[in-house]
Amino acid sequence: MITIDVDKAKVALINDQIVAIPTETVYGLAGNAYSESAIKKIFQLKNRPFYNPLIVHIKDTSFLSKVAKDVPDIALKLAEKFWPGPLTLVLKKQPHISDLVTAGKATVAIRVPNHPVTLSLLERLEFPLAAPSANPFSSISPTTALHVANYFGASLDVILDGGACERGVESTIIGFENNQPILFRHGSIPLEEIEKIAGTITVAINDDSKPNAPGMLSRHYAPTTDTYLTDNVTDLMQSFDGKKVGLLLFKNEILNKKNAIQEVLSKNGDFKEATKNLYAALHRLDKRNLDVIIAEKFPNEGLGKTINDRLQRAIKK
Repeated sequence: MITIDVDKAKVALINDQIVAIPTETVYGLAGNAYSESAIKKIFQLKNRPFYNPLIVHIKDTSFLSKVAKDVPDIALKLAEKFWPGPLTLVLKKQPHISDLVTAGKATVAIRVPNHPVTLSLLERLEFPLAAPSANPFSSISPTTALHVANYFGASLDVILDGGACERGVESTIIGFENNQPILFRHGSIPLEEIEKIAGTITVAINDDSKPNAPGMLSRHYAPTTDTYLTDNVTDLMQSFDGKKVGLLLFKNEILNKKNAIQEVLSKNGDFKEATKNLYAALHRLDKRNLDVIIAEKFPNEGLGKTINDRLQRAIKK
């Protein structure tokens, strides 16, 4: 099931099978983006609602015109700067792109992944790959091949192993209204870095019933364990006295709380390291049979915004 054989993945995809692929962000559940049969299999495997669109992965910028049309100049500048990489652009779709991929919208989400294994795979294919994260709908995203195998077991014939994901959270998603950029999802590239190229960017207001892009639903990326997000971990812990508690912390352990299971994302206080470790730490906590997970809110700047976004979507409502 888990393999490093890119040709085995290629054959499976040509035969309309679904393959788990590594990217720099998270592992994806990939199928031929031109095949409605393959796309339906992705939705069925994930138990993903059809109103939630998919991201199409292409091999390089030269392939963009085969998937999108009427691309704004600023989108091309962003692609030149950040591709291959964790930036997804939502653009007007070419007519042959299935409505299943786009959830019936006239736009399609596109990116060029920055992972040598998946880029090698894309080079061997004549079609792009539709690939949401390789997890059941709304669950914690996978950042290793083993995470994927734990989710899907024998349901997947091929899980292409590319090691642990370098970035650790999903791509930043930028769309366009009247050719002006708009943020649909915080991600691995801080918004501030994109604004250096695109200028001030408006943040979209989400509608859970009709999300404009993948990964925008208010409940997403969530452990099975009830999860809370707080500015004051110590105070909230008092509400769960006598319970089995897991703590997800930025850089410092909580002293004198030896009974709590603690995961520190970056002892150096580095946002990139914390982002890379986020989902893996949540996976570990979720397997500890805890009563609750208490997550520490991050400084709301740079990648801290992305981490807070993911934790906000994971919390118990």
